[in-house]
Amino acid sequence: MTEFARAEAVDRIERLVETVATETMPVPIREIWVYGDLVLGLDPVERLDIYLTKDLLFHGDGDREEEFHESHGVEGIGKTVSAEWADEHPEYIRANPNGYAAPEKCLAAHLVGDEEPIHLEICNASFEDNVTQRLKGAMARENYEQVLDPRGACLWIDGQRSTDAFEKLRNGEFVFPTLAEALSMIGVDDGEAEQAADAVRDYRERQAGATVRGDVV
Repeated sequence: MTEFARAEAVDRIERLVETVATETMPVPIREIWVYGDLVLGLDPVERLDIYLTKDLLFHGDGDREEEFHESHGVEGIGKTVSAEWADEHPEYIRANPNGYAAPEKCLAAHLVGDEEPIHLEICNASFEDNVTQRLKGAMARENYEQVLDPRGACLWIDGQRSTDAFEKLRNGEFVFPTLAEALSMIGVDDGEAEQAADAVRDYRERQAGATVRGDVV
């Protein structure tokens, strides 16, 4: 799969939201946003960009960590990733290079197929807060491709689905400026905003299939 028709992209993210709302997740999810092509009204949608705000796993089941380490060779289940989720979905257990359960990779495995043109951004901070934090870091290091596109729409927060946002997505009713203009509106000077926008587009065009980025703010 190389792209989504617009209606198909909206259907796909509706299914993702429904999955988060109704199924056990590896970590609690607080917010779901969509940004990029879909909110800009494009058709087709080359990549579906989704942002998830996750919470830390509290009241876990850490005494089961050794059990899963023995059975799956992965540490941290019951501490950073729900043991209940791992019982239900062992096929989606994923670890970082150190062998420790990686929440963002587990979420991606559960929510997105390997070949789907979907990018997941997963962070403990809200979308709006992380836009600001990522922008500061990217500008300081002149690593512009790490900028998070601020043009997003919140679809789901604290268990509540935004019917209005989905209707606007289906009808292409969101109105946003260009990426460079959006960056200028949040404090980037015009020349640097153009550079950053070009870097974000170039980086995005190099991606294929399902991708995930985990972030901590």
